[in-house]
Amino acid sequence: MDRVIVSGGLVLVSGEGSARLADLVLTGDCIAAIVPPDSARGDRTIDASGRLIIPGLINAHTHGHGGLGKGVGDRWSLELLLNAGPWVNGGRGDDDRYLSTLLTAIEMIRKGCTACYDLSAMLPVPSVQALHEVGRAYADVGMRAVVSPMVADRSFYQAIPGLLDAFPPELRSLAEAMRSAPAEATLAPIREAARSWPFPTDQIRLGIAPTIPLHCSDAFLTGCRDLADAYGLAVQTHLAESPVQRAGALQHYGMPLTEHLDRIGLLGPRFSGAHAIWIDDAEIELIARHGGALAHNPGSNLRLGNGIADMRRAIAGGIRVGVGTDGSSSSDNQNMFEAMRLSAYVSRVFDRPLEDWIGAPEALLLATEGSAAVLGMADLIGRIAPGYKADLVFLDLDHVNLVPLNNAVNQLVNTEDGAAVRDVMIGGRFVLKDGVLPGLDWPGIARRARDAATRLSAANAEARLATERLAPVVSHFCVGLGRRAHDLPRKLAVC
Repeated sequence: MDRVIVSGGLVLVSGEGSARLADLVLTGDCIAAIVPPDSARGDRTIDASGRLIIPGLINAHTHGHGGLGKGVGDRWSLELLLNAGPWVNGGRGDDDRYLSTLLTAIEMIRKGCTACYDLSAMLPVPSVQALHEVGRAYADVGMRAVVSPMVADRSFYQAIPGLLDAFPPELRSLAEAMRSAPAEATLAPIREAARSWPFPTDQIRLGIAPTIPLHCSDAFLTGCRDLADAYGLAVQTHLAESPVQRAGALQHYGMPLTEHLDRIGLLGPRFSGAHAIWIDDAEIELIARHGGALAHNPGSNLRLGNGIADMRRAIAGGIRVGVGTDGSSSSDNQNMFEAMRLSAYVSRVFDRPLEDWIGAPEALLLATEGSAAVLGMADLIGRIAPGYKADLVFLDLDHVNLVPLNNAVNQLVNTEDGAAVRDVMIGGRFVLKDGVLPGLDWPGIARRARDAATRLSAANAEARLATERLAPVVSHFCVGLGRRAHDLPRKLAVC
């Protein structure tokens, strides 16, 4: 096994408060040792002089299918985004799913992210081939991922209590016609994929994502639970992302969403909830007691007007917390530096002493070790330490973002935007070298993406017109329903 020395770099060693000059000894795909400069010999040396080396950032919640949908909406609430789903994500074949995921992965790598939790939409139902194509996209760029098909057996219109009744007759029939597939038609291909998953599980794992609890019947949630238990799959759901979901759960279940998931038996150490803006202290205690985790998506939460998640309260309650970007059709980019920065900033709007703010060191920890825990890979990635995978990001110390380098951690969180990223290594192999992705034809990928976007726009034109007719009723009704979630002040009240 080759012994590779990464020499001359300024290294942000995990557990230390600042970067220092050090050499990294790599054997195979792992970090074997961290040693003083020029103190080790190997079969090959990588010159990292002029570079700041950090652990790869890890995206705790995204949607690979969003790669073809960036910039499609502006003043959208979450519910208007869901209403638009049939035309934003519809009409795709397996090639489109591969291409969209590839775009998402490329953007993440270019911006210093080496692993992600991908909730992938596969309309109308997942297939084994579609799941393999999503996994192949990550394999082709060398990225790590948890691939979790985002599934439900209720349509958005069925899921929101009272929404169908709010439509006038001519629109209600339109909304009622948009239905999800039966539970078994959705779960069967995931079960088959789990039986024969072809990818190494230290790189690409299969998970399952009952998309939003209200969109899933109890029988469907139970089916997801049993499938996950049978094959050891990670489970992630959009948990109380909007006030509509909290109010809807109280109306439909007579209890908050997390309590209902506990009653179903979905909570556990493989469970994570994305967003979790509208959860209370009792729900935090439930998730912590079961060893679950949360994926904090501050950019998307702001973009869709959902409110601000109180992650300090969750962390203090004993929950493992990671940071995510969300998908590119709901948050428009895959920039983990931006997500990390916002996770620090939004913690400061609550009426608390500054000692309770999330500072730069903690924000970086959430976006690396915290997110690794959400992916179920905390023993593999997220740290520059002996025994961990050699997933490393090399930043140019001559880039204006890092000149002068007064404090590496502060500048990574408060200044860096991904522009200083020059090289990315995953498992000891460069997947980005001098700003180029080896082995990928980027001009060809860009051309295919533009062609696909044009084709899908035309194919989904009728669905777009239909959902735009429904949008005013959806917006008005959901604003009213969301205001019933008055027990948790996650937005500024209008005087």
